[in-house]
Amino acid sequence: MEEMWIKGNELISDEEWIKVIDSLKTEEIVEDKEEAKKVLRETLIEAVEKRIPKERFGVFFSGGVDSSVIAALCKKLGRDFVCYSVGFQDEETKEPEDVVEAKKVAEKLGLNLKYKIYNLEEFEKISKKTVQILKKVGKTDVVNVGVGAVVLAAEELAKEDGINYFFSGLGSEEIFAGYERHDKAEDVQEECWLGLKGMWSRDLVRDFNLAKELEVVVRTPFLDKGLISYAMKLPAEWKIIGGKKKVILREVAEEFLGEFAWRKKKAAQYGSCFDKAISKLAKKNGFNLKKEWLDSL
Repeated sequence: MEEMWIKGNELISDEEWIKVIDSLKTEEIVEDKEEAKKVLRETLIEAVEKRIPKERFGVFFSGGVDSSVIAALCKKLGRDFVCYSVGFQDEETKEPEDVVEAKKVAEKLGLNLKYKIYNLEEFEKISKKTVQILKKVGKTDVVNVGVGAVVLAAEELAKEDGINYFFSGLGSEEIFAGYERHDKAEDVQEECWLGLKGMWSRDLVRDFNLAKELEVVVRTPFLDKGLISYAMKLPAEWKIIGGKKKVILREVAEEFLGEFAWRKKKAAQYGSCFDKAISKLAKKNGFNLKKEWLDSL
C-alpha cells in the first residue's frame, strides 16, 4: 500500500498534503473512554498490519512508545523484522539514551535489535552525507540534519542486511499531542491539526528525500487516514493529563509494553546524542555555532 503523502514514487505537494489533512477534519468527539481504547487498539493493529510487506523489514527503533508499539504489534503478528537503533558516543559522552532504552525494550519483548554506536569520525561522514542529500531540498538546518542523520544512519545499517523497507513512528506526536506546544496550547485539538498540516515541510520532505536517495521505502502507520480520523475524535483531556503527553496511546500500549509505554522520550537528535556530535564537529572545525559548520559544508 502507498502512504497518503506519496503519489506514484513522488512526494505530494504541500498544498495536496494540506487538502488531505483538511478532508479528515471532524467535529465529532468520542465519549466512552473504554470503548475508545478498544477501537484505538484495533485501528492501530490494522494500520500496522496492512503495511507489512512479504519480505523481511526494519523498524526505526528508539525504545520510545511509538517505535516500541509498532515493533510489539509486528511481533504479535508473527512477522520477520529487525529493529534498528543508532547513536553517538565518545570518551566524554555517555551511552546514548535511545540505544540504552532500545536494548531494554528489545530484551523485554524478545525483539531482534541491531544497533550501532558511531565515533566522531564515522558520524562526520554520516552528517556530511545527510547535508549533501538535504541541500537539494533546502533542509540543512540543525534540526533537520540532526534528525536526518539518525534516519540515514539507521537506513544504511539496514541496507547492510539487505533490508530496504522500514516502519517509522512519524505522526504519533501530532495526533496524540506529544509536544510541549500541545501542552501550552489553548486549543489542543486545533494545535494537533496545525501540526499535522506542518508535517510536510517539517518532516516529510526530509524523510522522503533521504529514503529516495537510499532507495528504501518508509511506511508510517500513525499517518494512516483511519488512525488520524479516529485519534482526532478523542478528546484532548485523554491525550494530555497533568503534564503527561500521549496518555491514551500509552494506556493502550501498556498492554503490549508494560512500564515501557510510559518512557519520556527525547527528540531523535538528542536521544541519539547526534546533536552533541554536531556541536563537537563544529568546534573541531573552528566554528562557534552548529549552524555555521553545517552551512560550510
